[in-house]
Formats: sequence, C-alpha cells, structure tokens
Amino acid sequence: MKSILARKISFGYFLIGIIFSISGTYVFSEYVLNGSVFGHSFTSLTDEKFNLNCNYDVKRLNGYNYIKPLMFVDNECESEDLSSVKQRVYSLIEQYKVSGDLISCSVYLKSYQKNGWIGINENEKFSPGSLLKVPVLITFLKMNETSPGILDKTLTYDHVLVSNKNAEFLSSQIQLGHKYSVRELLTYMIAYSDNNATNLLNTVIDVTIFKKIFTDLGLAPPDWKSNNYPISPKDYSLFMRVLYNASYISNEDSEFATELLTHSDFHNGLIKNLPSYIKKAHKFGEGGISTEPELSESAFIYLENKPYLLTVMTKGKNNQKLAQIISQISDIVYQSM
Repeated sequence: MKSILARKISFGYFLIGIIFSISGTYVFSEYVLNGSVFGHSFTSLTDEKFNLNCNYDVKRLNGYNYIKPLMFVDNECESEDLSSVKQRVYSLIEQYKVSGDLISCSVYLKSYQKNGWIGINENEKFSPGSLLKVPVLITFLKMNETSPGILDKTLTYDHVLVSNKNAEFLSSQIQLGHKYSVRELLTYMIAYSDNNATNLLNTVIDVTIFKKIFTDLGLAPPDWKSNNYPISPKDYSLFMRVLYNASYISNEDSEFATELLTHSDFHNGLIKNLPSYIKKAHKFGEGGISTEPELSESAFIYLENKPYLLTVMTKGKNNQKLAQIISQISDIVYQSM
C-alpha cells in the first residue's frame, strides 16, 4: 500500500510539472518574445541583438598547418542601437553636400561596448594618403619579429628623397645629415606624419611583408610602385582593429603601435573638440588631387567602458573645411555614445 501511494504522489507531481511547463512556455512566448513581462517592456528577443537572420562574419588568419588564429568576429547586420547616431551623421553629410562644401563622405563606426557597428557609404573607396603609414608601422613590427633588433638599426638621412605628396598639415620633420633609429623614424612617421621619415623607412622596408598584411586581412595586395591605394573606411578600419585586438602582432607590439598613435599631433579633425582627459589613438591622411582634395582620419576613442573606433573619409574642395566636417561628425558620435 505504501509503495502504491508513493507512486500516485509521484505521478501527481509529474502532472503538475507538465502543467507548469506548458504554462511557462505560453508566458514566455506571449510576453517575453513580445517584449514585455507583467506590463514592463524591454528589448525584444526578436530585436537585432538576437536576430537569428543575421549571420556573423568571422575572419581567421591563414598560413598555418594546424591552427587558424581568430582575428575578427562581426555581426553582418548594422546595430539598431546606433541607428539614431547614423541618422544624425547622415543628415549632417547631406547638409554639407547641398552647400557644396562636401563632394562625398563615408563613415564607419565600431562600438566595442556591444560589438555593434554602423556605416554610411562605408564601402566607398578614397585615397588614404598617410593613413597607409599604419600598415607601414605594422610591417616594421612584423620585421622585428623575424629580425630582432631592427627597430634599433640606424639610418642616415643624407639626401632629400623624392616625394610627390603636397601635405597641407605639416609638423616636425627629420633633418638632413642626421642619424635616426628605425624606432625614432616610426615615431616621426606616426606622431608627426613626416613623409621624409616614411621615405627613409621605405628604403629598408620588406615589401613582401607589407603586401602580406593586406592579403592577411582579406584585402587586395597594393602595387608598391603606385602612389595610391583606394580603400574604403570599413576596410581601412581593419588595420586599426588588429592593433586593438592584438590579433596580428604581439600584445607588446600592438601596445607600442597604438601608444604611438596617441601622440599624433593632428588636432583639427576627430579629436578637436573631445575632452582632453579622454585617451585617443588616431591617424589622418591627405589624398586626392588639388581640385578635389581628400581628408581622412581613423581614431580609437577610449570613452570609459564604451570605447569605439571611428573612421571618416571625405572629398571636397578645401581640406580645412573637410577637417571641420570631420570634427562635427566626431562630435555627434561622441555625444551619442
């Protein structure tokens, strides 16, 4: 008798469990999936955060037999959380196009708080100018991995090297007759965007490694003899992102390279109006032709708990005006973030 009674009680509990399970499923489907629980609304599971229709773009590094190091993981869909900032930036761009101050502008924004992103014409290609000094920097750090000590190698700037670049934003430059270590030349190249330092570095750069950086990131290899490499803000951002992720060179080298970018003395663009206490790592570049100059900049803004990467590429009639537009775009993003 006792065992029969125990079995009846167990069966009763089993039926109660089924009823609660069915009820729970109904409550979940009716309230949770519709974005509310007991009258309190919240982000629906059907929103982009849980969008099952949006795939992930996973980039891994090839060239190994047994491993494929992870470089990037991106949601292929733009973030709805950033839709308002996208609209505000888009409106500003259109305003300057109407006024004639802007011919074209492309923007890529990557938020590291939730790994979301947005773009405005993010695949349109521009002339990057000195932005390509970042892959040059990465190249020398890669060279130092296989030939330790190359950063301490000394080069003499004993004659003017030919350059067809007419930079409007000039700063400190290396001097004829002086000797500089590769490490010092990298500092001049990044912090002051010195073309003389870059040209001197190019006399000893490993072009094969330089090209491989592009192909490792899934980009077409550049023509070393060409003076230009059209690139979109979304693609260019990959060079910055591998430094932040430390997914291509060592942690120490990534830290060294990014720290150099914090010393960039170009203050007319993305960081112009940002608070001084916020850390920024950035690089700008001038490109295009004299009648349609192009100005671009890419920056990590280390907003507390909300770091983000912003890359803006512009084409217009005046670099000073383009710098102002880039600054205003940055202000909108910063205020929104």
